[in-house]
Amino acid sequence: MPLFTKRLLLAASLFLLTLPVLAAAPADSAAFNVEAATQHYLNTLTPAQKASSDAYFEGGYWLTLWRELYALGLAAVFLVLGLSPRLKSWTQRLPTKVLPTLAYIALYLLLAHVLTYPLSIYDDYFREHQYGLSNQSFGQWLSDDLKSLAVSVVAGSVVILILYVAIRRTGRRWWVWATALAAIFLVVQVFVSPIYIRPLFNKYTNLPAGPVRDQILSMARANGVPADNVYLFDASRQSKRISANVSGLGSTIRVSLNDNLLNRCTPAEVQAVMGHELGHYVLNHIPKMLIFFVLIVGLGLWFVDWAFHRLLGRYGARWGISSIGDVGGLPLVAALFSVFTFFAQPGFNTIIRTQEQEADVFGLNAARQPDGFASTAMKLSEYRKIDPSPWEEAIFFDHPSGRTRVLTAMRWKAEHLQDK
Repeated sequence: MPLFTKRLLLAASLFLLTLPVLAAAPADSAAFNVEAATQHYLNTLTPAQKASSDAYFEGGYWLTLWRELYALGLAAVFLVLGLSPRLKSWTQRLPTKVLPTLAYIALYLLLAHVLTYPLSIYDDYFREHQYGLSNQSFGQWLSDDLKSLAVSVVAGSVVILILYVAIRRTGRRWWVWATALAAIFLVVQVFVSPIYIRPLFNKYTNLPAGPVRDQILSMARANGVPADNVYLFDASRQSKRISANVSGLGSTIRVSLNDNLLNRCTPAEVQAVMGHELGHYVLNHIPKMLIFFVLIVGLGLWFVDWAFHRLLGRYGARWGISSIGDVGGLPLVAALFSVFTFFAQPGFNTIIRTQEQEADVFGLNAARQPDGFASTAMKLSEYRKIDPSPWEEAIFFDHPSGRTRVLTAMRWKAEHLQDK
């Protein structure tokens, strides 16, 4: 289905969500005004809080554009200013056929990261402090960033090296094989992340025994989730954001919540959030997401192949690129894939947001805490615009907006007022 059609359908569905329920309802349900209850929660934000939340989230729209322009400028530094040919000349002195390519990739990833530091420091450090979301000193932020860089250079170099081997051996069908390799890499990444990557940045411990842990595990058992433990991680060392997640595949699947959620939320709110997270497991969102992402990556690699060969004929000699299998063209490959993801972002957002909406409904049925869910949605408004237009939500939001979530919770509550 074309992306434009998907957006129209999503906008229509969001509009329909705002219509009153026409079906017959019990007397208690009819007396409960869903819109008024929703507005009551939205009104708990002060004008200053709403203005800050809107400014932070809307600023992200512009940052998305600036990141893309920065990525294109980075490619120009490597190709137009000649950094890539010089880098390739240095690495070609290394022995064997593999080392020059591997060295070029590693140096490119390192230099690209360093050259993006001005934007990264503003976006990830100063802006987070400006809006009161970060708990890190600059030294702590830099330490985490360097860890991320090390993981990216080591893992990225190996993956991209394999990609270039595929390109050189499979010709113009390289993007098909590369998509298959990307699928394998994504599966491996999701599998190992909870055990080997996430603990590099946060400390994971068992959630202490008590009512909160008992409620979560009870929900898990009731919904067929094979969890006998819940993990707690110290996200407060980095930010004030509340969050939880289900991560991993197979034997590495973990149900985790951060200490901000535990410390800033009531037991009902924690239960509502964890019901949502369990929904991701029960609804098979992780494997579904992998399938969707692999298809999108495949489309992106096809676009890269198409655009690369058109630019190669006109600018290849000037940029020192002989073919798509020439590692000196990596900055161009990266720039073209960045352009694709920029325009595909609404599609990414729609896929994620749809799954989040499904998990919201599952969580309401599992936890049966509509007010806890609604009040948590309001706390998330610290960094998510609470009441966007339908088109704004369809294009820019990768989660349902606060208003959509509160409305969903109040609609559920209206239909369960007589429950014991």
